[in-house]
Amino acid sequence: MLSRRGVIRLGAVAAGAAVVPGTAAALGRRGRAWADVTTPPPFSVPLSLPEVAVPVRRTATTDYYDMTIRDGAAEILPGVSTPIMGYEGRFPGPTIRAEAGRRVVVRQTNAMMHETVVHLHGGLVPPGQDGHPADAIAPGAQRRYVYDNRQPSATLWYHDHSHHMEAEMVFRGLAGFYLVDDRRERRLGLPSGRYDVPLMLRDARFDEQGRLLFEMDDFRYRNTLLVNGRPQPYMRVDGRKYRLRLLNGSNERYFTLRLGEGDGDAMTVIASDGGLLPAPVTATGITLSPAERVDVVVDFSRYRPGTQVVLHNADGTDEATASLMRFDVGRRVPDPSRVPERLGRAHDLGEAVATRDIEMKLDLSIGQFVIDGKTFDMDRVDRQIKRGETEIWRVHNRDVQPSVPHNFHVHGTHFQVLDRNGQPVTGHEAGRKDTVAVPIGGDVRLKVRFDRHLGRYLYHCHLLDHSSMGMMAQAEVIG
Repeated sequence: MLSRRGVIRLGAVAAGAAVVPGTAAALGRRGRAWADVTTPPPFSVPLSLPEVAVPVRRTATTDYYDMTIRDGAAEILPGVSTPIMGYEGRFPGPTIRAEAGRRVVVRQTNAMMHETVVHLHGGLVPPGQDGHPADAIAPGAQRRYVYDNRQPSATLWYHDHSHHMEAEMVFRGLAGFYLVDDRRERRLGLPSGRYDVPLMLRDARFDEQGRLLFEMDDFRYRNTLLVNGRPQPYMRVDGRKYRLRLLNGSNERYFTLRLGEGDGDAMTVIASDGGLLPAPVTATGITLSPAERVDVVVDFSRYRPGTQVVLHNADGTDEATASLMRFDVGRRVPDPSRVPERLGRAHDLGEAVATRDIEMKLDLSIGQFVIDGKTFDMDRVDRQIKRGETEIWRVHNRDVQPSVPHNFHVHGTHFQVLDRNGQPVTGHEAGRKDTVAVPIGGDVRLKVRFDRHLGRYLYHCHLLDHSSMGMMAQAEVIG
C-alpha cells in the first residue's frame, strides 16, 4: 500500500522514495539506466491515441460517465507488461470530450487500496468539484464530479491530487485529457476529427523488469520520453494540416519543442492553457513547464511525401531525451481546414486593486519545499481574495543556491501573465493561463481574478514532486 507521505530524504536538492508493492527491489539504484537491450530504438513504436470515453447516459443537458480508478498493466515498452495506476486501468486515461455549456457528471469509483482524488486541471468549477485533497475518495468508495463547462473551448486534463502523494500517483499513470469544445470554435474551420490529435508528453524511469521506478525529485534519471504512453513513437500523417494538442504531463521535466532540423520549422500556435489566443502566432520553439498546454497547427503538406519530421526537445541532454516523436508524412489529401486571422477573445483582467508577493523556496533546514516559508496545511487559509477583484501576484523563485526550477499553478481561474523578470511575455504565454514557469532566481507577475465561486482553491508549484513535499498553499475567495 502507498504510504501517506512516502519516505523523504535529502540530497543536494531534496530527494526521496515512496515505496509501493513491486518496486522495493529496484530502489537504491539511483542513476542507473535500464539496459539498452530492453529500450526500443527511437521511432520504432507507433503512436497510440487515448481511448475516447463514451457516456453511459445522456440527457438534454448532461453527459454521464462512469470511471473506475484501479491498478492495471500497460505495454509501455514493447513486450513488457508494466504495472500502472490508471483511470479505467489505462495509461494514459480515457479522453473526455465535453461541450461548453453542457454539463458532464463523472462518477469515479476508487478500486485501489489507498485513497485518491481527481482534479480537473484548468476547470472553472466550484471548490467542492475541484479535487481538493481534503475531499479524498476512500478505497471502495465513489464520488460524483459535476462539471458545468461554463468556459471557453480548451485543452484541459484531469489527474490525481492526493495529499502528499500526487507526484507518485500521476507518475504511475493517473492522468487523462479533458477537451472542451464549442460551436464558435467549430465555425472557425480548424483541423478536426482525426486531424485533431492530443499528445501527452512526459518522462519516465523503469527498473530492470520494466516497472515504473519512482523516487522523489528524481528528474535527472527519468530519461525515457513518452508520448501518449509510448516511448519516442512515430505517427503516420497525411499531407495536410493537423491540430496538435500538446500537454507537458511530466512531474518535473521542461520541454522546449522544435519541429524539424536546425532552428525548427514554423508551428502556428492557436491556443494556450485556457483556450484560443486572440490571433495565431508563429513559433519555431515552444517551452512548456509541467502541466502547461499549447495547441499548434502544423501543415504537413509543405513536406514531400516520405519525409520524416522529428519533434525535438531542445532541452534534452542526450539521444534519449533530445527527441519526442517522429511524423512520417504520407500523400497529400484534400484539406478544407484553415487557421483564420482572428481566433478567440483577448484575456484582459483590468485594473488591479492590490499587489501581493509569493515566495517559492527549498528550505534546506527542514528538507521541504515551501511557499512564503510554510509547507502546505489544508486547514490553513494563506490569503483571502475578494470575488471579482483583480490582483497582481508577484511570484518569486528564491532557489539560486541550490538552483531549483519552479512553476506556478492556480486552481479555479485563468490568470493573465504580465511579465517575467520585467520582460513582457509573448506567444502562448500571452493567452489564458493556469500554469506558468518561474525562472530560477527570478519572478513572474500575474493578474489574478476569481469571478465565480466562493471557497478555497489551491495554488502551488506544478513540479509535482515539489508540491508533494509541501510547496502548496490555498486562497479563500470571499464575497
